[in-house]
Amino acid sequence: MTYSVSVSETEFLQQIRENQGIIYKLVGIYAADAEEKKDLYQEILLNTWKSWPSYRGDAKFSTWLYRICLNTIFTYKRRSNRIDYKESLDQYAQVVDSNAAPKDEAEQLRYAIRTLKETDRAIISMHLDGYENAEIADIIGISINHVAVKLYRSKQQLSNLLKKQNEY
Repeated sequence: MTYSVSVSETEFLQQIRENQGIIYKLVGIYAADAEEKKDLYQEILLNTWKSWPSYRGDAKFSTWLYRICLNTIFTYKRRSNRIDYKESLDQYAQVVDSNAAPKDEAEQLRYAIRTLKETDRAIISMHLDGYENAEIADIIGISINHVAVKLYRSKQQLSNLLKKQNEY
């Protein structure tokens, strides 16, 4: 049995190869451990493939992919949050040793970004990737002014958190 790859499939795979950094970055920001990262990555690829026939090329592929990634992540997280935990993890959060914080600057930034709310993580991530506020507003579905406010507040929050991390 031979398997032939269609032009559409080849184009899809090429686009994914060129833009896989977006997926890795977002998965890294939203997933807590290696297993969750693998699951989320596969979920994003599946949803992107399912949505591929509807991609018209009106927006850049990377913008379209960002939207699918975020929608998939938010849906995945909502599903995951439905688990009924028997114990509260709050008591353990206080015990976390400051030495557990990452040491290099890039890892410190990723660690800090993970502490932001879901939407704020998405906004700061897109901002760091060079997206304009108008593009971010379009992808997230909020006003440009709201993006600017959330971006400003997120930057302040990250700055404060990074200062605290570096004090240790």
